[in-house]
Amino acid sequence: MKKLTFLFLFICISQLGFSQAPREFEYQDGDTTYIMKQYFMGFLMRVSDKPELDSAKVMEIQLAHQNYMSENAKTGTLLIAGPFGDDGDMRGIVIYDVATKAEADSIISNDPAVKAGRLAIDVKPWWAAKGSVLK
Repeated sequence: MKKLTFLFLFICISQLGFSQAPREFEYQDGDTTYIMKQYFMGFLMRVSDKPELDSAKVMEIQLAHQNYMSENAKTGTLLIAGPFGDDGDMRGIVIYDVATKAEADSIISNDPAVKAGRLAIDVKPWWAAKGSVLK
């Protein structure tokens, strides 16, 4: 419980707006030490008043969106991205490895689907153990 309290307090303090809050810290759990790192998770959202476009234009925007994601992955700023498997308002997620929320916001604001008004995004700071992988 003491360790969870420490983690909770650290995360709360880091969200108070200190411009130099660390992006990494050590977290000890028994004989295991984790390096916790801050990433930025974005939730891609459906836009209710998106512009009406013909199917060719929609496909053009979607391909440009996918290419943009691929380019960000190649630079290492985008760690993972993908759509959800239902037809809900939340369309997918992205996780960025960047220094600030402003940097994540800047990257996503240049996504062709966002620029075209087809998607919106809500970006949140997110902590995970450095080196975590999906299996």
